[in-house]
Amino acid sequence: MLGALRRKVASGGSSASVLGKSLQAIRPGVSSSRVSSNGGKEILLLQPRGIAHVRNFSHLVLPGGYVGLTKTRAVISSIQSETIMQKSCRAFSSGDGDLVDAVVPFMGESITDGTLATFLKKPGDRVAADEPIAQIETDKVTIDVVSPQDGVIQEYVAKEGDTVEPGTKIAVISKSAEGVAPAASKQSPPAETVKEDKPKVKVEASPAVEKPKAPSPPPPKRTATEPILPPKERERRVPMTRLRKRVATRLKDSQNTFAMLTTFNEIDMTNLMKLRSDYKDAFVEKHGVKLGFMSGFVKAAVSALQHQPIVNAVIDGDDIIYRDYIDISIAVGTPKGLVVPVVRDAEKMNFAEIEKTINGLAKKASDGTISIDEMAGGSFTISNGGVYGSLLSTPIINPPQSAILGMHSIVSRPMVVEGNVVPRPMMYIALTYDHRLIDGREAVFFLRRIKDVVEDPRRLLLDV
Repeated sequence: MLGALRRKVASGGSSASVLGKSLQAIRPGVSSSRVSSNGGKEILLLQPRGIAHVRNFSHLVLPGGYVGLTKTRAVISSIQSETIMQKSCRAFSSGDGDLVDAVVPFMGESITDGTLATFLKKPGDRVAADEPIAQIETDKVTIDVVSPQDGVIQEYVAKEGDTVEPGTKIAVISKSAEGVAPAASKQSPPAETVKEDKPKVKVEASPAVEKPKAPSPPPPKRTATEPILPPKERERRVPMTRLRKRVATRLKDSQNTFAMLTTFNEIDMTNLMKLRSDYKDAFVEKHGVKLGFMSGFVKAAVSALQHQPIVNAVIDGDDIIYRDYIDISIAVGTPKGLVVPVVRDAEKMNFAEIEKTINGLAKKASDGTISIDEMAGGSFTISNGGVYGSLLSTPIINPPQSAILGMHSIVSRPMVVEGNVVPRPMMYIALTYDHRLIDGREAVFFLRRIKDVVEDPRRLLLDV
């Protein structure tokens, strides 16, 4: 077929007319039209309805008798390019280019969902990019949902108290105030409305006949053993926060899993208090942070853990995992619940580094901006109930750890020193440990080491 076309073109025939006649002979369904090019020659154009019939042709005969190598598929794609593009634009065009969605961010490896606790902004408020508009409460931390762009909050598509997952859409942000204008106009209709006067039908009601009231039954008599309960109107029922439920679950699991035992001792705080008093001004001037008691107890705990490594270990199935690092968890009470940020590699820190780390973590915990990574892990926990005035307590182990140290308030008590009764600032300390792993001997030696280091901090310099 192509050979015949070439011969006709070579004999001087118009390539366009030859190709048109050939196409009509082969596929009558294919229609063609001629248009004039810049050179005055006719070019054959295939109409859209005949595109499917020319897929068998691999060459296109161009004007002037030249057999081109342009593939038919390229020709077909160029015929309806404008039409196809117009249809595609109409199919995917949208008038919502002004709107963006605010979604729940990634919340952590071990967190799959959270509770939409509260909205920080109202519909119609203008927000900036990365400005928090809502808070998600999880089992461990509170996460902010931020606005993706500058704009105005058009609406919230979720409600407070809903359980949401990462990627869930909670709000629609309008880049301009146009998306919120219709919502404001949906208020009460204008007062200039035509009221139709409808005739009111007056119905004369006959006087009602009062029925005699039945005598009220006498109040039930209470027996002597029946308790008098307060009325339900004086009680309030509120749902537990996810953080509180998580804390409750972990503490109960700890109680059910560990064979917990607590041993006690007392510490004379005279030398540590004197050390703090003598160097507090110079410490602040050099390091920019106050010298507290927590750094001294963290250093003492590090020394005790190095002397008794079994306290830093944990049971895992039928094995014991010994940790060659010391990460101290510091229990911090917040308005939303108890959190335990971690001071990592505490054995490598000095007093100033420990104080700076604890202050930074405590501030984040109070503000609700602490991350999950800052609370993950930990090999030993210190809980300071003395800041609330606790005199004595039995702390509960923070799993998957094996022991926890409890600090308490400092109280001046009469003590016998070198045969004389003198007042001393004393603190009770408690160590709760997993008796499945740690024997009483190691627990007592551990607590004794903390007592020795706190009462005489010079031991840390001499390592004795």
